[in-house]
Amino acid sequence: MATIEELQNRIREFNHARDWEQFHSPKNLAIGLSVECSELLDIFKWLTEEQSVSLDEKQLTNLKEEIGDVLIYILSLASKFGLDPLQCASDKLDLNDKKYPADRVRGSARKYNEY
Repeated sequence: MATIEELQNRIREFNHARDWEQFHSPKNLAIGLSVECSELLDIFKWLTEEQSVSLDEKQLTNLKEEIGDVLIYILSLASKFGLDPLQCASDKLDLNDKKYPADRVRGSARKYNEY
């Protein structure tokens, strides 16, 4: 299993070998990420809640590929700014812990500014 840093290096090498860095501005990476997230959503379009938790083999393969695409774009964007994506996620969880104290929000899907 690769580390985040190893995966980022592999992505950079992959892109360099194809001379794709020229296309990977932060704007383009963010747009690509949005497109890949939409492709991930498309897997679940029109499924019932029950169907969405029991994907068939083809849907699951598709899901794996789209998760991979989303992660590649996230790691590429983080790399552009020298950000550690694990630290970003950890910091965001710390912030969310303050915005959504468990004793106040348990069982509710309301946004933090609605409490």
